[in-house]
Amino acid sequence: MLARKILVVEDEKLLALNIRNTLQKLGYNVPEITDSGEEAIKKVAEIHPNLVLIDICLAGEINGIQVADTIQNDFQIPVLQITEYSQYIKLHQKQLGKAFSYILKPFAEADLHIAIEVAIYKHQINNRLREEIQRMSAIIDSINCAVVVTYTNGHIQIMNPMAEVLTGWKQDEAFGRDLSEVVCLVDRDMDEAIENLAIQAIAADKVLNLPENCMLIAKDGNEIPIGDNVAPIRDSNGNITGAVLVFQDITQRKQMEAQLLRNAFYDGLTALPNRVLFLDRLKQAIERRKRRSDYNFAVLFLDLDGFQGINDRLGHGMGDDLLVAIARRLESCVRSGDTVGRFGGDKFAVLLEEIKDVTDTTNVAKRIQDTLGLPLNLNGHQICTTASIGIALNCGGYNEPESLLRDADIAMYRAKQQGKARYGVFDEATNTNS
Repeated sequence: MLARKILVVEDEKLLALNIRNTLQKLGYNVPEITDSGEEAIKKVAEIHPNLVLIDICLAGEINGIQVADTIQNDFQIPVLQITEYSQYIKLHQKQLGKAFSYILKPFAEADLHIAIEVAIYKHQINNRLREEIQRMSAIIDSINCAVVVTYTNGHIQIMNPMAEVLTGWKQDEAFGRDLSEVVCLVDRDMDEAIENLAIQAIAADKVLNLPENCMLIAKDGNEIPIGDNVAPIRDSNGNITGAVLVFQDITQRKQMEAQLLRNAFYDGLTALPNRVLFLDRLKQAIERRKRRSDYNFAVLFLDLDGFQGINDRLGHGMGDDLLVAIARRLESCVRSGDTVGRFGGDKFAVLLEEIKDVTDTTNVAKRIQDTLGLPLNLNGHQICTTASIGIALNCGGYNEPESLLRDADIAMYRAKQQGKARYGVFDEATNTNS
């Protein structure tokens, strides 16, 4: 193993020679002795020593403290400073506060040996720690998620670039601030601000997931849906030292979920609720009726008269345009709390809620007939259409939505058989239209 190289910087020649002899006796290599700070910096660049032993009270423009700082900061080489007790007392508070960074004159050979080995070991440990921090920082910075690390008091310690992008805060301006100030979160389901998540995770001593409908309010006021979790950070002894919040922009996921929802529950052509969603709302109405005896509702089932002829004469494209126009007209005939759905082809259904009696329902049916009877101008063609409407009221004690739809459908077909452009109400007693 090669002997460690030590550069001695001492302007008292006799002391410098004694130090060199002592170091060589201890097995160190002393390739150079210099007596000025300027020269010391040059020699460090040339010989790259393992340690610099320097008197803090050098003569010249640059003192020993300044030289030591330059060597440690620019060359990353450990420095052991030599000082007298009086100098130590004077400089202790400012420059000599770090343990194992200095040795007092006069010193014994054993003390010098220990001080050098400890200074080198400490430097190696600090280098490893710095490299580990740099490696972890590189990993955190490369993650395609926002990462925010806090102290145990919930104040920000570290933010990676993605966290800066999403929050709009730079790490240097966010450092030391309360997490909830920089990562401002709102639970849209509860419509309330979310308190400091780091404090919550530390108090609960477990990983906490962000709320399902969590919104990040960026520094510029922009709202970003986010998801993921926050967890306590522990040291090797299991003690909590802070918390880490990991989150990502889930805008695309939310959009995809919304699209899947539309595909599952809404008609792709007219954007009306489809059969699945209409039946679900009808089932809710039936359950509501069981809890409230004063709650009444009705279903209207519609089939356009002569739609197939329009389709054959003007083409499917025009037929689709007509269905979209019919959908909008149907929506204009009901209240916002009612539901208009498309069951495929030219069949539509309407759920009327909170009605008083059958008159309310027949009035809506008449309004639909009058509205559909108005001419439509589509792509240069004037189209007139009517619909046959079947009505089923909830008074029959229905338990299944399909049964109510079946009876409305029966009433619709009977109305169509009677001459189209009509409506009929299903009568459970006679199983006929009334």
